[in-house]
Amino acid sequence: MKILVIGGGGREHAIIRKLLESPRVEKIYCAPGNGGISCDAQCVDIKAMDIDGVVAFAKENAVDLVFVAPDDPLAAGMVDALEQAGISAFGPRANAAIIESSKVFSKNLMKKYHIPTAGYEVFDNSQAALDYIKQNNVYPVVVKADGLALGKGVIIAADYQQAEDAVHSIMDDKIFGSSGNQIVVEEFITGPEVSVLAFTDGKTLKPMVSSKDHKRALDHDQGLNTGGMGTISPNPHYDQAMAELCSRTIFLPTIEAMAKEGRPFKGCLYFGLMLTKDGPKVIEYNSRFGDPETQVVLPRLKTDLVDILLAVVDERLDEIEIQWSDDAAACVVMASGGYPSSYQKGIEMFGMDENGQVEGATIYHAGTIKKEGKFFTNGGRVLGVTATGKTLDESLEKAYCAVKKISFEGAHYRTDIGK
Repeated sequence: MKILVIGGGGREHAIIRKLLESPRVEKIYCAPGNGGISCDAQCVDIKAMDIDGVVAFAKENAVDLVFVAPDDPLAAGMVDALEQAGISAFGPRANAAIIESSKVFSKNLMKKYHIPTAGYEVFDNSQAALDYIKQNNVYPVVVKADGLALGKGVIIAADYQQAEDAVHSIMDDKIFGSSGNQIVVEEFITGPEVSVLAFTDGKTLKPMVSSKDHKRALDHDQGLNTGGMGTISPNPHYDQAMAELCSRTIFLPTIEAMAKEGRPFKGCLYFGLMLTKDGPKVIEYNSRFGDPETQVVLPRLKTDLVDILLAVVDERLDEIEIQWSDDAAACVVMASGGYPSSYQKGIEMFGMDENGQVEGATIYHAGTIKKEGKFFTNGGRVLGVTATGKTLDESLEKAYCAVKKISFEGAHYRTDIGK
């Protein structure tokens, strides 16, 4: 098979590495890819949002399957366009990807189908939102942009002043563009966070192993929210009893709700959960593999990924048994100095051989470029240094050992992933 993967980050590198394990794969293309991906697949100079360009390339090169990994092209209807052109694609159609691309849609879906989530109100006017927050007078309070915002559209406000700043910056200053035309003001809930990704063909749902993401930029959960600074799998707070409870009260009801709404969800559905004192609740849905959760979940997958993708596309997921390794996995993200605010690009990187690997670990490239055999930084999150081990401590020790061998000017990473 010839497979085209859309995207250019650490998640896509992890997906490609797993696809390469399949004897069914003859060739992998990646659009646009990155420096590290170029060692494993043929990178194609097509932007992830260029739907016409992707369809044309897939036709010209007789691509058998297109894996649409990022949120933006899914929301924009890339899968719809590929299917209309007769090309098999893994990922939800636009009318199902709305579960991530509109917070308002997903919150209203949960309310309608009694799926547990934090209490909320929706506003399309900043003054009405502020009046509500002031009247409610409960802090912290969560302010969310309705649309996609690179994983940064959620602000937790500790007091009224911070809430006011959040509402004005999202709705009036449009820091996330049209994604801030509406906002969700949500109650602040507490408890351990869990990420669970699931394969689903719209009828059958098969959860993957659990993981935990570390969103804040600095140690001890300080600093700004990022796209994710590191992950571990399994999540120590998520046991078999909790998995069964989540499946019964959240996972299956969500798939059934989407089907009833005429929006069957096919692809990877990501459940961002909080285990509160009142039981598990949904913080967010994503319509695709998470980044950097993918970097610790896929290394534990034993079943051929291509077999699973085709079962999802053909709506026969019930026929396949998916097996996972008992090993633990850990990923530490190495980021550019200044991330998630402004940072420099084009800084030379040292300490990796030509495969971008060091012993005992896998280096997934996120924001890199390769020139004349050397790697340079080309993004905020630069690398995801991942290792597996019999225990979580062993996998973390290996990952940090690998991190210490890699260097580039301004590099920063959290030292407390998994703690």
